[in-house]
Amino acid sequence: MRRDVQAVLLILIGGALLRISLTDMYLRYVKDGLRPALIAAGAILLLVGLVSAVRDGIKGRVAEPAADVEHAHAAGGEAPVPAPDEAGHGHDHSAGPRAAWLLCLPVLALFLIAPPALGSYTASRSDNVVAKPAAANNDAGFPALPPGDPLPMTLADFLIRSVWDTAAPLKDRNVQLTGFVTPGKTAGTWYVTRMVISCCAADAFARKIEVHGVEAPPTDSWVTVTGRWLPNGQVQADDAMPALTATKVDRVPTPKEPYE
Repeated sequence: MRRDVQAVLLILIGGALLRISLTDMYLRYVKDGLRPALIAAGAILLLVGLVSAVRDGIKGRVAEPAADVEHAHAAGGEAPVPAPDEAGHGHDHSAGPRAAWLLCLPVLALFLIAPPALGSYTASRSDNVVAKPAAANNDAGFPALPPGDPLPMTLADFLIRSVWDTAAPLKDRNVQLTGFVTPGKTAGTWYVTRMVISCCAADAFARKIEVHGVEAPPTDSWVTVTGRWLPNGQVQADDAMPALTATKVDRVPTPKEPYE
């Protein structure tokens, strides 16, 4: 790869990282705690790219006059101007193919079209995972749910309580769950969903709860669902799919941090 292409790539990648990490956009791709590392990486790449571009520019300006003087002394006069054939038909083959500049396009696209957070496409291809918590093996059991009607809950709390808490604390409780809409495999079924990441979007998996009683809003729209746990026999299993009978579904803006 040509050195000038390398410098431009470093500048673009560094600039893209800074643009993402200095706004809330980075939360679409990584956990909140990784912001300082993204800023540092972007600043270093941008600095290295700028230094490389300046260094190569200075070397090029120094090298050209030196080459002209050398040719002039060798010919006993002015430096000869190379013919097109002698100059490689007007371009330098040793500098690398011009197609290398195409590598800049994906990085440049980050400045213009930033990819959204993971949504229904990924969630529909992810199994529902409800890992058994330590409280399920504890003699003391789960702590009591706080008061509230309806009770706002994360999808993780709702899944764990409905699948593993044998005391059935969600029975006859109104709850509120916020997530995006994922269509089901059969007509009329849909899920309120949140993606979960440990580090970044590459390790994401879905938490889904099947919603009954209300027609599905548009796919990928964010909603707050109010309703009650629907006992459907999906308990005591890591791949259980709990359900909710909804009484109300409200459209809400996409949250700043879309992952649980």
